[in-house]
Amino acid sequence: MGLLDILTGMSNGPRGGLGRGGFGRGFGGGMSPIVMAALGLLAYKAVKGMKAPQAAPASAGAPKPGGGLGDILGSLGLGGAAASGNAGLGGVLSGGLGDLLRQFQNAGKGDVADSWVGTGQNKQLAPRDLEKVLTPEQIEFLTEKTGMSREELIAGLSEQLPQVVDTLTPEGRVPAAHELNRAI
Repeated sequence: MGLLDILTGMSNGPRGGLGRGGFGRGFGGGMSPIVMAALGLLAYKAVKGMKAPQAAPASAGAPKPGGGLGDILGSLGLGGAAASGNAGLGGVLSGGLGDLLRQFQNAGKGDVADSWVGTGQNKQLAPRDLEKVLTPEQIEFLTEKTGMSREELIAGLSEQLPQVVDTLTPEGRVPAAHELNRAI
């Protein structure tokens, strides 16, 4: 079972149950909208963290609200690279995860995010605290791409983001891109 199978399986948890599918079909046929939003956040962080992001123009194939993770990645200019499984998806997840952890540290919530990466118990993060960590631009991007309301998105991410980060960091550290590619 690969990493994406595990993440897709999370769709049976809170706010899940979008039916069978799997990551390959549009990157998210069976993945819950919250897990897609969490992975979309990592992709967003990876693209915005690059010195010269190669994001597609907003008018070029912009995804419809409520689309799959493939739509989110495509809107960031990552669709082909991420779908290929080469350095794309592993690099996106690894780079985005590192950037997200720095964002939590800069917001004074590094101890919470570090607990998600570590091998011990995950600390919870209240929705109001997550709202202080994420930027308005990030929240707007994810609500637009998932079709969820701001409140649903924040509540769902505060509940599922610890598990997503924990799943992506099984050895208590942010894995390198090639390690994530092997796990996928």
